Amino acid sequence: MIKALFKDEMGTHHNALTRLVTSLSCASVLTLLAFSSAHALDTNKSASAMAAVNQMANVTPQQALREGARAYYSGEKDKALSPLRYAAENGQAMAAWKLGRMYAQGDGVPEDDLQAFQYFSQVVREYSSDGPKARSAPFVASALVELGRYFLTGIGDSPVQQNTHKAREVFTYAASYFGDADAQYNLGIMYLNDKLPDYDRRLAARWLKLAAVKGHVGAQAKFGELLYFTEELTTARMTGLKWMTLARRQVVGGDNDAWIVSLHEKAFSLASEKERRKSAEWADAWLVKRGHVIASSN
Repeated sequence: MIKALFKDEMGTHHNALTRLVTSLSCASVLTLLAFSSAHALDTNKSASAMAAVNQMANVTPQQALREGARAYYSGEKDKALSPLRYAAENGQAMAAWKLGRMYAQGDGVPEDDLQAFQYFSQVVREYSSDGPKARSAPFVASALVELGRYFLTGIGDSPVQQNTHKAREVFTYAASYFGDADAQYNLGIMYLNDKLPDYDRRLAARWLKLAAVKGHVGAQAKFGELLYFTEELTTARMTGLKWMTLARRQVVGGDNDAWIVSLHEKAFSLASEKERRKSAEWADAWLVKRGHVIASSN
């Protein structure tokens, strides 16, 4: 049940990690100050929190994590908060990560990006030195991606301001050290943005391909688009069409997937019947090899 909660520049990693953790610690202190001024102390809530702490006194952090998971998946998300907070405060990276996700999405709690930023920062500060093969690694990598997204946009009326340089640094660390596909995708998208100072289509292709090979559907679509529509890469058009077709095979509709459908339709309208057939056959073979159910032809 716990697992259900959470779904080469090696020489530079130590320095990058040190800078990252230091900056996140400073940002978190500033954010805490913002919380102090923005949220007046509620005596009743404070008493409730103290009662919850006392109730958890004889429970291990691991047991608290299990209790939080049980309550969450039983639909009692309000009852999941106290044990998850206790677990997060006592060394459970999964709990801190899950709380960050809950506050970021307004899942069982009022949406609060500052609170989410705090929890994701906690995960990175406390566990990012564990290594890419540690049990905490998936949560650290995911927390880094979430922090990178916050740095991309900033959080309104808070000390967390837009900082694309910091966002790239965070994504790069998660993408290279942890090999996280979401981080690789976000890094690729940043390198594709010609309004940013480090615009580089070649680096974008590198990171997007790494994520695409791991099964990241958005990366498959963007990598395919880059190959298909870049004039200097006309010999790679067929490969690009294959990746876009693969991405299209895996989406089920909805607003979030609309751009992939539109992109694929645009490319298909320019392709010959032979190219369409070859790309569909390649995509289906890719999916079968990885145990996917084949979608109907588009």
